[in-house]
Amino acid sequence: MPRLTDARKELRRAQITEAALRCFGRNGLERTSIADITAESGLSAGSIYAHYRDKADLVQSSAREVLAERAKVLSEYAASDTPPDPDDLLGRLTAAIDPVAARVGVQTWGEATTNPAIRGIVVDMTDRMRAMLHDCVTAWLVKVEHHEPDRARESAAPIAHRVMALYQAQLLYTALQSPPEETAS
Repeated sequence: MPRLTDARKELRRAQITEAALRCFGRNGLERTSIADITAESGLSAGSIYAHYRDKADLVQSSAREVLAERAKVLSEYAASDTPPDPDDLLGRLTAAIDPVAARVGVQTWGEATTNPAIRGIVVDMTDRMRAMLHDCVTAWLVKVEHHEPDRARESAAPIAHRVMALYQAQLLYTALQSPPEETAS
């Protein structure tokens, strides 16, 4: 049997992750089995286990993919000549919320209260997202508001914390507004 190239491995991992996200959004984290993901992806269980150790590994990969997308956007904002102010930043982030991702995110938060492995993933992803927001707000304070860099970094911390809290609130609101049958498409 021919070995998969790195590019094919990444495509296969993406295929599995997308199938898992659809299942998580439709059925919930706890009620989704590897068999569900196998059926949704059209792959064998062996193929899934060749790429992921278990469901927690899939949740972690999904969270990292979502964060990588946000990281790309936030780094572009921070690098621009005129980074968005915190209100505009929050507006841009909330406008980009995907209802399925919001449902999976909220389910993951719930699972984090009882599952230490998932808790570690959630805490890590939240901390990383807040750090990216901090960088973006710092860039706005330096480039637009003309603060000294040290002062900007200090001032950005509570602002980034509030932007993160409001973003998470909007994720929850979006998750509650999108019934599971809407996520089944």
